Amino acid sequence: MADSVLYEVTDGLATITINRPDAMNAMNTEAKVALRDAVQAAAADERVRAVLLTAAGSRAFCVGQDLKEHIGNLAADRDSGSSLTMSTVAEHYNPIVRALTEMPKPVVAGVNGVAAGAGFGFALAADFRVVADTASFNTSFAGVALTADSGVSWTLPRLIGASRASDLLLFPRSVKAQEAYELGIANRVVPADALAAEAESVARALACGPTVAYAALKESLAYGASHSLPEALAHEDVLQTRAGASADHGIAVEAFLAKQPPKYLGR
Repeated sequence: MADSVLYEVTDGLATITINRPDAMNAMNTEAKVALRDAVQAAAADERVRAVLLTAAGSRAFCVGQDLKEHIGNLAADRDSGSSLTMSTVAEHYNPIVRALTEMPKPVVAGVNGVAAGAGFGFALAADFRVVADTASFNTSFAGVALTADSGVSWTLPRLIGASRASDLLLFPRSVKAQEAYELGIANRVVPADALAAEAESVARALACGPTVAYAALKESLAYGASHSLPEALAHEDVLQTRAGASADHGIAVEAFLAKQPPKYLGR
């Protein structure tokens, strides 16, 4: 991976760190490629049972597109008569969000500071968000005359409802950590100096859990959001059969009967 994104796997947990703190972890082309490659690597890596997505520094989780690079790219497009700049949505942002939301393992976002634009989208694509009390969220898109990307049009209304999502998209503003918790954007808010330890603790707990069941839970939530109740019930049956055949289910039942904590294998 490039220095702009760090990737490490220990004891079943992949930690992905956006590492451009001097630029508020904005996404230039190098960082977008590196983040895409990192999340796809985590999704495919059989050693990985959970993912922690976080960022370096204390000011920002990710403020989205690097506008300095973006302005130069727009000028180059005008000179050449092309529209290559906006292809970054299909080439980078979409694959990143799909890998985060579709990988068969839980993803925790440790939001240490401002999450804006695509950075907001990356945080929303995680399954669980641990947020520093000094952090904030901002859709930002309309503020620079753009529409939503990075999955925000799909994830945000599912978390907070269509009306509130429209409000935040049409009238971008800073949503502080406590309000984010009340809206349902943040799962847990902790003091800023405890953020790293708490986010890692949550992610490691998931990395030690029943990975097959977690994958089925992610799939069932995504499926249920866009299908009828009868369809969701039928899909639950398929997923429950899969989870019931896992080694971890047998381990859990035996541990319950023995009144001991289960030691899952992740399969």
